[in-house]
Amino acid sequence: MQRFETLVASVAAGLLVATAQLPARVPAQAAEAPLMRDALWRSIFARPQNPRPAPADPAVEALRQALGFELFNDPRLSGTGTRACSSCHRPDLAFTDGQPRAIGLDGRPLRRNTPHLWNLAEARNLYWDGREPSLEAQARVPLHAANELAVDMPRTLRSLAGDTRIAAAFAAAFPGRAAFGEAEIVAALAAYERTLVSPPTRFDSWVGGDDAALSEREKAGFAIFVGKGGCVSCHGGWRFTDDQFHDIGLATGDPGRGGVPGGTPGIPAFKTPGLRQVARTAPYMHDGSLATLDAVVAHYTERRILRPSLSPNMIRDLELDAGEQAALIAFLATL
Repeated sequence: MQRFETLVASVAAGLLVATAQLPARVPAQAAEAPLMRDALWRSIFARPQNPRPAPADPAVEALRQALGFELFNDPRLSGTGTRACSSCHRPDLAFTDGQPRAIGLDGRPLRRNTPHLWNLAEARNLYWDGREPSLEAQARVPLHAANELAVDMPRTLRSLAGDTRIAAAFAAAFPGRAAFGEAEIVAALAAYERTLVSPPTRFDSWVGGDDAALSEREKAGFAIFVGKGGCVSCHGGWRFTDDQFHDIGLATGDPGRGGVPGGTPGIPAFKTPGLRQVARTAPYMHDGSLATLDAVVAHYTERRILRPSLSPNMIRDLELDAGEQAALIAFLATL
């Protein structure tokens, strides 16, 4: 990972210098510039042939994935029996809920925006503040959170054990175990979540060598993404995230990473979200404060707070005219 980040940073720095003299509006012919045909960028953003780690026992893993899918949609995992994981992570909304902040059991918004679940098989440090180290650890948190699922685990286990089909699925997915409990539930949920790989898009076709897969405006937007805009400094790789934490200058009282072990107190840094399916995951940011991609781009060009803790990855004096902003947003829609 460190080698990859160094590569991205060095390439991005070179492109920032190379594009410093570009006119304010990137012309359509920028799509034909060597930058856009550079094999290095295509290699950086190429999807791996197998985007998930190979399991030790594929047959057993497949059974756990299938069980995890059922549990993900099972309201018996909540204390009230009225909501499931999929209540907030809706597949039709790219595994978000479309809300600025998720709505708790008491009807009030929770602390943060519901993040999408795409491409987390490789992720470490889950949540906006990175406080959990694995999908299994993450799954336990909403299960027990009083204003989320608030599971009554003994009752849930009795209900699942009394369901002969589900009990048989547990026995098959966890062979050799006399009974199942919370550990098996979260293991199955994590196994399912590792299958959530975002589908290939036109951008992947372009990465694969199809120059006609993107329009001229979309290619110009990509040139801004990896060049003048400096977006690639945090959103690199096929998942479009560095899995790191940054203060991006949002007005917030949330301490973010600075409020958990491993963070720096006083720096409101949050995890870089992957940008796959980004056009479907609005609203944006940890607090859902930016309703559209237009607002996100405006934040980076006009509204970021220039404080000492601002991430060094950000272009502090970034200026994009209306045409450039439209091109950048058009590119993001190809993800």
